[in-house]
Amino acid sequence: MTIKHRIENHVLYIILSGELDECTSNFVRQKLDQILEDKNYQQVIFDFSELEFMDSTGIGVLIGRYKKLKQHKIPIFIYNPSSQVEKIFKMSGLYEIMPRIA
Repeated sequence: MTIKHRIENHVLYIILSGELDECTSNFVRQKLDQILEDKNYQQVIFDFSELEFMDSTGIGVLIGRYKKLKQHKIPIFIYNPSSQVEKIFKMSGLYEIMPRIA
């Protein structure tokens, strides 16, 4: 699992590569919390174009980050999930709180 990020025009882009599951969730949670500490952004876009697999543990990681950012009124958007990840997002209702963007 690798996590890349950048800030452009007050938008934090986070690109997840690899697999987000029980084995990688602690690493991802800690790394995302470090990245999100810098509040020099007004919205977050998770780019899932390089994510190969995600299970329900990944949903928990995302919901935890959503709750932290909601306190600061910072919205999260989902970009380019694979068909497998898309299925999980739809089934879990995650798009209700983190809309998908094109």
